[in-house]
Amino acid sequence: MDRLTLEQVQKSFGTNTVLNGIDLTIEPGQMVCLIGASGSGKSTLLRCMNLLEPIDDGRILLGEEDISEPGRDPQPVRQRIGMVFQSYNLFPHMSAEENVMLAPRRIRGLTREALRPEVTALFRRFGLEDRMRHYPDQLSGGQQQRVAIIRALAMRPDIMLFDEITSALDPELVGEVLDVLRQLQVDGMTMVLATHEMAFARELADVVCFLDGGRICEMGPPEQLFGAPREARTRTFLSRVLPGPARAPSSPE
Repeated sequence: MDRLTLEQVQKSFGTNTVLNGIDLTIEPGQMVCLIGASGSGKSTLLRCMNLLEPIDDGRILLGEEDISEPGRDPQPVRQRIGMVFQSYNLFPHMSAEENVMLAPRRIRGLTREALRPEVTALFRRFGLEDRMRHYPDQLSGGQQQRVAIIRALAMRPDIMLFDEITSALDPELVGEVLDVLRQLQVDGMTMVLATHEMAFARELADVVCFLDGGRICEMGPPEQLFGAPREARTRTFLSRVLPGPARAPSSPE
């Protein structure tokens, strides 16, 4: 597997600078969590990694290959870098199984019969084998989000991006979706998550990045960033979203 590297990535919408010099390296098998207030650039950063948004400056490298070059066909990149969104984006007139099979049939050129064992195994693994023939409106929000994750995994990506995938769910359904991410982490899947689930990030992330104003203000292992954040802006943000106050680093004695 290849690392994903962002070098001085810039992105603006008109006069609004959304990403302002992002440097970030994601190693194979890492889980990187992006935290920060709404509007800090988390979702745009993920969309740039997946080539859903072209960058204005800088580079995005997958291994040694610059995938952000203008004019590049994004489809091969999106096969390797899957993305799951806040909204499930399932086709309502298709069953869960048909939703999952659509992209592999079109892009990987496989038949339903060839795909069925692989797709069935994914549904079974994530506890949804008995829901394969159900339509989206027959599924709970958590089940629909798990189907969306299965759909992305059916493309056999190297890297998975998750954009606030629990924020539209009722609180009691969040856990079943986070359990899927735990399973993927055990598998060694490289993952980048924009999330408001601080407890999850603290428990499982290898690296946490705090974004503010389109910049990575601070990054580090969760025990450092949550336990002893170095930057005042990080401490202010965490004091608002964590049960207890974020502590400043201890002064050396």
